[in-house]
Amino acid sequence: MQETNIVRNVIIIGHGNCGKTSLAEAMLFTAGKINRLGKVDEGTSAMDYEDEEISRNISISTSFHNYKWNKHDVYLMDTPGDDNFLNDTMFTAHVADGALFTIGAVLGVKGQTIKFAKIIKEQGLPTVIVINKMDRERADFQKTVDQIKESLPLKPVVIQLPIGAEDNFKGYVDLATEKAYLFDGTKGLVKETDIPAELVAEVSTLRELLMENVADGDDDLIEKFLEEGELSTEDILAGLRVSVKNGTITPICVCAATQNKGTAPLLDIVNDFLPSPEDRQPITATEIDGEELVEIKSNVDEPFSALVFKTMADPYAGRLTLFRVFSGVLEGDSFYNANKKTSERFGQLYVLEGKEQKAVDRAGPGMVIAVAKLKETGTGDTLCDAARPLLIDSPVPFKPVISYAVSAQKGDEEKVFSSITKMLDEDLTLSLTRQEQTKQVLLSGVGKVHLDVVGSRIKRKFGVDMELSTPRIPYMETIRKSSKVQGKHKKQSGGRGQYGDCTIEIAPNAGSGYEFEDKIVGGVIPQQYRPAVDKGIQEAMEKGVMAGYPVIDIKITLVDGSFHNVDSSEMAFKIAGSLAFKKGAEESGPVLLEPYMNMEIKVGKDNVGDVMGDLNSRRGKVMGMDSADGLEIINAQVPQAEILLYATDLTSMTGGLGSFSINFSHYEEVPAQIADKIVAATRAEEA
Repeated sequence: MQETNIVRNVIIIGHGNCGKTSLAEAMLFTAGKINRLGKVDEGTSAMDYEDEEISRNISISTSFHNYKWNKHDVYLMDTPGDDNFLNDTMFTAHVADGALFTIGAVLGVKGQTIKFAKIIKEQGLPTVIVINKMDRERADFQKTVDQIKESLPLKPVVIQLPIGAEDNFKGYVDLATEKAYLFDGTKGLVKETDIPAELVAEVSTLRELLMENVADGDDDLIEKFLEEGELSTEDILAGLRVSVKNGTITPICVCAATQNKGTAPLLDIVNDFLPSPEDRQPITATEIDGEELVEIKSNVDEPFSALVFKTMADPYAGRLTLFRVFSGVLEGDSFYNANKKTSERFGQLYVLEGKEQKAVDRAGPGMVIAVAKLKETGTGDTLCDAARPLLIDSPVPFKPVISYAVSAQKGDEEKVFSSITKMLDEDLTLSLTRQEQTKQVLLSGVGKVHLDVVGSRIKRKFGVDMELSTPRIPYMETIRKSSKVQGKHKKQSGGRGQYGDCTIEIAPNAGSGYEFEDKIVGGVIPQQYRPAVDKGIQEAMEKGVMAGYPVIDIKITLVDGSFHNVDSSEMAFKIAGSLAFKKGAEESGPVLLEPYMNMEIKVGKDNVGDVMGDLNSRRGKVMGMDSADGLEIINAQVPQAEILLYATDLTSMTGGLGSFSINFSHYEEVPAQIADKIVAATRAEEA
């Protein structure tokens, strides 16, 4: 068992196409963990190994690996940068001790970058910013630094000044030691050189700024800096370690991952500046049967505790459960699941190394461990020592915001839906529901790409095709005015006939649902037949008179009728009630209703105008505005029919910064010109 103080548990986080996976690849290669430098674009990366990731050239799910560097054991977690898979990144960040925040030197700070910075801030993660892709055309270090300072809720401080850029990116100046280094070969290593003359003045200015920031977080250092006007290299490094681990400074360094330039210094930075598990503040948990808080310290002498943060399906090992150990040592063959209040037996403990699994006998603080085929345990569960049952807080998954109707080819239905059920265990942002009005089964997620990936995974893992289509809107029908109508069913066909006759008043009943009132007097319809009239009306309401949608918010009053001693029956009066309703609904000004959704949309100030204009074009109504955490919050009500693909559209409008939540609000009348088109389309489908 390694000592906890030499363990590092690090998440690599950043916007899409900033080179996170390439950086992880270069770190593993430089540390000697892998023997060739794979490339994401060629599908040879050790971290992006699933078919969907290779075909799309993006990370879809967090991948895990580890390496040893200068006696330190580092556990790497490479997270997705696409909004469709942000939930995975959030859960992984919750169990990390430190972060490498990767930002591309060409693309700079994007909307997604700001989202990830907020995750880092919320989790209190000590962070090092890595400006990657310094070798690319149009790479601009200073512009990227300026964007970081302007846009992110962090306190960035440059600790490495690049020497050259694009094709001429050849080294960096370490501002703490005031030494320059040139990249040496393809192994990520460097060799010392003189500081280029053209950088001497800039180095001096940036080094002084570094000293000021380091001193600012330490009373002794600030006093020394004010008295002497200078800090020694040792003071700067010591102050940096404390400030980074406290989260008061976020150092900026540089690299070109695909060229493996600057990787070895970065491995040193991870060891020197990012915290070990025991450097982090103790986390708080709750006693299982009470509200009392318990402090969990990350050392091996504490009772075992861990949090399950991911579940994944492995084609060979089956269902894999991943958890991060917070305290104690796990060995043996069982642990206690505090959420399910049961003990679970497990087989082998594994450390994931890309798509491979390395068996281990014990697991201590900071380690990310996988076990296979657990029966009870799911994402968000706390694993612990049965002698100290407790609950560790888990993030709340993002709610789905986009839905598609899901179907399968004939004969594959059971296999498709059982496959989706397995995906629901793996992905908490998925949901499967049945829409009663339209009779469709809906698969919901956080974006179209998200659902497409689910489909391709199901195809690959279970050999069956899941078909997605735009869902039908669950329209309703109602009436505008009252009418009085007769429904009469009379049939003679030899022998006993059928006879039912009822007169009803039908009236709007806005917001109060369906109501049936019996006002028959004098026994013109015997008591035993009156419920049949009600039943016939309710069955007819399920398929309205305009476009076949259910009818809501009406009041029926049964006022008159007649019967036949021999030919009347419950069935006859049920049919009579149905006929009366259909006739009455047609005479009472039927209208089509559509569902309106409550939306809370969070965007940057620069995007408010575009988003508001777009909502107006979707027949939306802005109900109010607010602001929080540097974002503008727009509350609106919008017809569901207008926002089926809103997740994709909002990403385009806001460059990935915007986000929204959605829930049902109410039904409202469809404008006549739109209603006519819906009715015509529905009738054309039925023809």
